[in-house]
Amino acid sequence: MAASDNQLEAEPAVEAVSQTETAQPDTARSGAQPTRLIQAAGLSYFPIAFIARMPFAMMVVGVMTLVVAARGSIALGGLTSAAVGLGTALLGPVLGMAVDRFGQRSVVLVAAIGNSLALLAFAWAAFAPVPDIALLGVAFLIGATAPQVSPLSRSRMVGIIQTRLPLRVRAKTLNGTMAYESAADEIVFVFGPVIVGLLATTLNPAAPIIGAALLTLVFTTAFAFHKSSRAVDGHAGAVVDRAPLRELLRAPMLVVVLGVLGMGLFFGAMLTALIAFMGEVAQAEEAGVLYGVMGIGSAILALSVAAFSTRFSLRARWLVFSSALVAGAIVATFATTIPIMILALALAGIGVGPTLVTAYALVAARTPRGRSATAMTIAGSAITVGQASASAIVGLIAEGSGAQLALLTPLCAAVVVFGAGVANWVISSRQPTR
Repeated sequence: MAASDNQLEAEPAVEAVSQTETAQPDTARSGAQPTRLIQAAGLSYFPIAFIARMPFAMMVVGVMTLVVAARGSIALGGLTSAAVGLGTALLGPVLGMAVDRFGQRSVVLVAAIGNSLALLAFAWAAFAPVPDIALLGVAFLIGATAPQVSPLSRSRMVGIIQTRLPLRVRAKTLNGTMAYESAADEIVFVFGPVIVGLLATTLNPAAPIIGAALLTLVFTTAFAFHKSSRAVDGHAGAVVDRAPLRELLRAPMLVVVLGVLGMGLFFGAMLTALIAFMGEVAQAEEAGVLYGVMGIGSAILALSVAAFSTRFSLRARWLVFSSALVAGAIVATFATTIPIMILALALAGIGVGPTLVTAYALVAARTPRGRSATAMTIAGSAITVGQASASAIVGLIAEGSGAQLALLTPLCAAVVVFGAGVANWVISSRQPTR
């Protein structure tokens, strides 16, 4: 690949800016402006957005944990987790479209209130004498109303970068921001299940769900009302030349969503298989500690992506780091002791963070004009759908056939991610600027 192609591919902000510049005014023309994202967004934004995304990472595992404890059925627990994922898959993109049309503040606020009520209803229904179908219905509502702070935070940051920062710093800032956002996701997706386990074992099986409801009500509401939302909401209704939805169904975008779905499958499969593995060799409750081995390394490497040379193209990054993901998954299939499993998780962690950063950078680059929130929520929904479906399926496999068979499923998910990277390489070869 030519150096010029690498430069274009590694700097998605260049293309993203070109898609929205005609529709959104450049504040660079209006006089003094901030040169750093932390100045433009506000220092308080980052801790608020970080905590606000935690409930989303707790929902799938929290729902399954509560149902197993309250109803004594792993199969029903898996089905309720899948129902959460189904709700997110069907309604998550709709929430993104609503944000693109009406802005983040009002849509996120309504979602936060609805999600908090659904979580509290589920905490009650799990122990109440209600039929299983009602429990599945409430689980669906949890996924359907999930505010999806992670993708909306990405969309918000992209909007601020494109409209409030000078053109000369946008590409570098976008790369760094995608790295931070993916590292933040890594932390919450890894430690969310750990928090669920701690609350469920020390307090009550319903405690994680009640805690998620309170976090959603307080911090997601704060996220909705934060002043940074005005930077993007002010343009929501003004984008009259919005690209048609079919632009999101083109191969360059679909292949990235497939890769993100594969990452969600990997999260759910690895955590569930790890719980089964630890249940056989030690104690299942210790699985969260081992899972953190993958998350810590992944978060550190995700942050380091911002320092990568532009000559290391996005399509090359995807293949390199997804290869590490596959390698870690292969080692996990042979794990019979905890040290070998730690090695597998550490190796997989090398691939997780940078692959997610790369995928979201490509989403930002390929988003049709005026569809930023829709594209980001589709990608965010893909992770949740993958995690929920893998948790349900792998749980049944582990219960019926044991941990060794379950440990093959993370490898299947890693192959999906790598295969999507190969497809992306082919597509990028045909469209070198992407």
